Amino acid sequence: MKNAKCKTKKYKFLSENKTNFKDLSDVILDAARILRKSLNASENYKPVLALLFIKRLNDTFEEKVKKLMDSGMTEDEARKPRRHDFYVPPEARWKVEDANGKIIDGLMGETKNIGTALIKVCKAIEKSKEILEDTMSYSEFNKKKKYPDSALRELIHNFDNINLSNDSLENPDVLGDAYEYLLETFADETKKKGGQFYTPREVVQLLVELMEPEADHKICDPTCGSGGMLIHSRIFAEKNLKKLGLSDEEMNKKLRNMTLHGQESNPDTVSMCKMNMVLHEIVDTKIEHGDTLEKPKLIDGSELIKYHRVLANFPFSEDWKPSGKDKDAFERFRYGLPPGDKKADFAFIQHMLASLNDEGKAAIVSGQGVLFRSAKEEEIREKMVLGDEKENLQGDVIEGIIALPKKLFFGTPIPGCVFILNRNKPKERKDKIIFINAARKDHFADLPARNKLLKENIKEIVEAFKSYKNEMGFCHVADLKEIKENNFNLNVSRYIDISDPEKPISIPKTIDEINELKICVKESQEKVRLDLEKLELGSLD
Repeated sequence: MKNAKCKTKKYKFLSENKTNFKDLSDVILDAARILRKSLNASENYKPVLALLFIKRLNDTFEEKVKKLMDSGMTEDEARKPRRHDFYVPPEARWKVEDANGKIIDGLMGETKNIGTALIKVCKAIEKSKEILEDTMSYSEFNKKKKYPDSALRELIHNFDNINLSNDSLENPDVLGDAYEYLLETFADETKKKGGQFYTPREVVQLLVELMEPEADHKICDPTCGSGGMLIHSRIFAEKNLKKLGLSDEEMNKKLRNMTLHGQESNPDTVSMCKMNMVLHEIVDTKIEHGDTLEKPKLIDGSELIKYHRVLANFPFSEDWKPSGKDKDAFERFRYGLPPGDKKADFAFIQHMLASLNDEGKAAIVSGQGVLFRSAKEEEIREKMVLGDEKENLQGDVIEGIIALPKKLFFGTPIPGCVFILNRNKPKERKDKIIFINAARKDHFADLPARNKLLKENIKEIVEAFKSYKNEMGFCHVADLKEIKENNFNLNVSRYIDISDPEKPISIPKTIDEINELKICVKESQEKVRLDLEKLELGSLD
């Protein structure tokens, strides 16, 4: 193959030749520009994701080969599959150079039918690791009208400008941050329905800090999207282990005990999730494809797997089929069947409650309609609060409700909320629910495109939940009597004044302003009187 010539943008790197977040975000933005000529925003992410992933695997593979050779191993031995966690087969190599540095093979050497070559590389990588099965099935890359050779060649050469090996990254988080930046950019451009594949990182962080996942926990997200909840649960547990002063070996041993499971109905999103896991160097995980409500895959024989923690952001107001679900094989909907017309919310919530073990907790993002809608959903709320001894239904499973700001999620202005469930509430929290108003303007950043929770906002919310105390206008602990008086309506506005606080008024300053206005009025009247006298039209008196 001839070395392809292509005019590419040169990216400025740090003096130490380390790849930082800005380098990668620049490449990603430039890639979107290149592809926008022939693709709409809902399609252009696929080759960018694929190339970022292929380049990362190749760079880390070659890095490992070099280190093995530096330790005295022959090149043939260093390139054998058993030497690598992620082996890159020859047919999936980014580039192969001769002794003079000329590219003689690999994806970088392709000059035509690049889409077809890219498909072959993707298939080879899929076969190289079980977790990557069906992850990169991008058969459409050979459609030249959508993916012309010129655009793909330019993309490949742009990615060749960056080194994604471990030692070449400014810090270990760069690649994962860039991948999530790509997902966020894609979510923003396509205006996808909230919760479909990417939950804003600050919302993920809020749920993770509320749940405090540990290294020996089983963690689940049954509507996992691109995997943010699972990844950041792992990161949270890892940071806490580092605080204990453990060695890397001890820490990794403990982290191997952490179970991360997810399920997702969209096959493309499953692919994103698996690649996201690998890019965050998480390989001991289980991500299933399928509809969680219709056919749960995270099962142990005839029962749902039980978890210590469930964190999720399911699609708001989804349709579902309640018919026959009263005989659900996993007995997930025992608190009641929610209506099917765009009201699957309590079906998701009950599935997650059924997935908790006896000590389990869940933090679930939902639309706020489930808090106050009547009829069947009111009955479900009542049973979740009171339980039912005759039906052997555990009550008192709701520990907290957090009202979130509107316009927080991509593609929808709908305000969400967080359900905090707990199978084993501490004694002092029995028959109580804390309501937190995080939708007040002084508790989030009100921005033009999309509102955001800042670090200090997340800290305030988490501290309020942990303290479980009243704070005027922000949080309120309601007992069972108060909840019954509100007919099991859990809308936060029933328990907290959710209106934005009025700005404090300085009485002395206001009096001064009024006096100044009076003086101005008198001066204006005097001026008018004088002007009228000049015109011999009388006076104001």
